Order: sequence, then structure tokens, then C-alpha cells
Amino acid sequence: MPRFALLIAPSTNRVYAEAALGLTRAELSIFSTVTTPIRDIAENRLGGVPYVTFEAELGSGDLRYLANLSSMYALFELVGDGLLRPVEVNPLAYFDEDLITIPKYAGKTNEQFTRLLLNVTLLASRFGPEMCTRRLTVLDPLCGRGTTLNQALRYGYHAIGIERDGKEVDAYAAFLRTYLKRKRLKHHAELNPVRRDRRLVARRFTATIAGEQTVTAFHADTIDARQFLKAGCADVIVADAPYGVAHGSHAGGTRTRAPLDLLDAAVPVWTELLAPGGALGISWNTHVAGRDAAAAILARHGLAVVELPDLAHRVDQAILRDIIVARPA
Repeated sequence: MPRFALLIAPSTNRVYAEAALGLTRAELSIFSTVTTPIRDIAENRLGGVPYVTFEAELGSGDLRYLANLSSMYALFELVGDGLLRPVEVNPLAYFDEDLITIPKYAGKTNEQFTRLLLNVTLLASRFGPEMCTRRLTVLDPLCGRGTTLNQALRYGYHAIGIERDGKEVDAYAAFLRTYLKRKRLKHHAELNPVRRDRRLVARRFTATIAGEQTVTAFHADTIDARQFLKAGCADVIVADAPYGVAHGSHAGGTRTRAPLDLLDAAVPVWTELLAPGGALGISWNTHVAGRDAAAAILARHGLAVVELPDLAHRVDQAILRDIIVARPA
């Protein structure tokens, strides 16, 4: 059976780079749910460089999926006496990579991890087989300055975000407007209030790009999402929950609630926003909220946790990040 070697993309985050090999092995096994079976996934060094190697009978359709692995840098087929034959991969890339890499700010989620979280959640939903062919809708109910929204756009999807901090929404709107103008991409963008019964419930930034893709970011509390979003509006929901270290232990805002309190209040709302067959993916700091406790909250609100390989990894001394994915039971 053909054997392949996957070269991991370099990461600007040293700690994440150390975890990348193990995370890639786990992600490959998850992609195997929509591709031909992938076997004998292992970590190996070739020419002194670390690779993830595996065996599979890969057709063009399989490569279309695997091209979107979060840490993919290059793929080779192992031939002859350890020789590497390049395999062409064409990931979903409706926008240049700088859409995601240009923004730099404290607390930004690692771009590779953002893609991993989105991939894992997509593949757990019934839309996994359509991730390369359908214009899906991704909702990030704790979107910050929009890393997930930009990744969704890069995949060619529609994106919706909710953020309690109005300055974050304004910063995202300013960045995206500037980016689209600089790239000379046809678009229409506007920022408007959202009112219900004459009461302001949110501010809404919306951009329509080339008349095809839309991205919408709401300045609002995620708990109030049903006041401005329709039920079933998102195919998948992905959220990077507060880590409870520097900004998770103070009262007064969505981004600052303790993780378990936030989940308990928000999951029923998020579940209503999921389209039939959708999935919810959440990352969080296991040092402040155990996996069993998070799973219990999801189960209490009618969600079944999807069995996944180990995706836990260290972010720093105070943060051990993990991913949990669930679907309506």
C-alpha cells in the first residue's frame, strides 16, 4: 500500500509547534471518516526532519479533503529507498493566507488551532462529506476579533460571529474593510443597530463579498443570540471558551464568565442555532473546567458528545487546552 509523509507547517508559537505532530496524527484519523481508510499513522524523522507518515490508497477526492489539514505544509509519497515524491495538494483558499495571519494582538487564538477546531467540528457533523463542495455557514458565538470568521471565509463559507466587547467588533470591522479594499475585492460593508420592539439588542457589522459570501459580526451577548439570529442558522458552531486565567474570573461580560457558567447558560441558545445535522465544537482550559464537567453540561442540554482521539495540548503553564464536540442527541 502507498505510504505518505506529511510535513508539518511551521508555527510561530513554539509550544503549539511541539504539540503539532500529535495533533496532526489525531486529525488525520478524524479525516479518515470522510476519506479512504488511513492506516499506520506514525511520527518519523526523514533526513533529520519530523514528519507524520501514514498508509492509504489516496484518490483525487481524498486529497481534496486532506489538503485542508490544519498543519499541512507539504505531502510526499515515499518511493524507492526513502525518496520523497511531491504530491500536489490544493486546499480551500478563497482568500490569501494573510487574511488570517495579518492580525496580531494579545490573546489571539493560534491560526492552526482555529483551523483544527473548525475541521474537527465539520467532520463530526453530517456536512463533513460536503466541506469541500458546499458553501456552509459557520457561527462563532465568542468570536473576539474574528480569527474563526476569517478561516470560514477562506474556506469559502458564510461566517457569523457574536462578541460582547464592542471594541473587538469594531477592530474586526476596520480590519476586514481595509483588507478587502487593499485586495481590491468587490464588497459592500455596513454597521447598523439591531432593534426589537424599539429596543437596541445588538450592533451588526455585515460584509457581502463579490455578491457571494457574507460575514456578519454582532456586538451583543451570546446569551441573547435568539433576539437577532434565526433558529437553525448555522451548520456548525465553534467556540474558544474563556480560559479562566487572565480574563475568565471576573463578572460582567460574556468573555469574562467562568467557562462552566458560560457553557451552562449559552449551550441551550447555541443548540437552537444549529441546523439539523450540525455539530458544536468547543475548546477550553481543562485546568479550570474538567472534561467530565463540560460533557455533563452538554448532555444536560440534549447533546451527545462525539468520541474523538486525544486533542489535549499545553498552551502555557496555566492552560491545558482540549476540544469537545457534540451533536443533538
